[in-house]
Amino acid sequence: MTIEARYVHTNLVAQDWRRLAEFYQRVFGCTAAPPERDLAEQWLEDATGVPGARIRGMHLRLPGYGDEGPTLEVFEYQPEGERLEPAANRPGFGHIAFAVEDVEAALEAVIAAGGGAVGEVVSVEIPGAGLITFVYATDPEGNVVELQSWSW
Repeated sequence: MTIEARYVHTNLVAQDWRRLAEFYQRVFGCTAAPPERDLAEQWLEDATGVPGARIRGMHLRLPGYGDEGPTLEVFEYQPEGERLEPAANRPGFGHIAFAVEDVEAALEAVIAAGGGAVGEVVSVEIPGAGLITFVYATDPEGNVVELQSWSW
């Protein structure tokens, strides 16, 4: 059975939501989608299964989709859970990807804004799909970000 669905957002749990939201706005052109959230009630504990849960943060409109497009939800939780080291091959959600004009310049911008490089810039022909130039990087909190550019 297939249900009718529409993609809405992806949640990114931050250690410092303001710093991380600013990074995605400055580097990738995401825009704030108010209001900011500061939530801590029983319904939140019930929904998340996190005793004493409090979330603070905001949604960022992802670039390229207009005022009604999907968002990146950047939330800071209290209490904070255990942080695992980022890895491209960890089961579960692995990374967020952005199409960019110049992968190397985008990587430099990510690093200048407090992020880091995971691997090297690679260009490879994917049969039937075209030439992709891409690299994995990290945001300032170590979340994996793919920077990619396709040509045919």
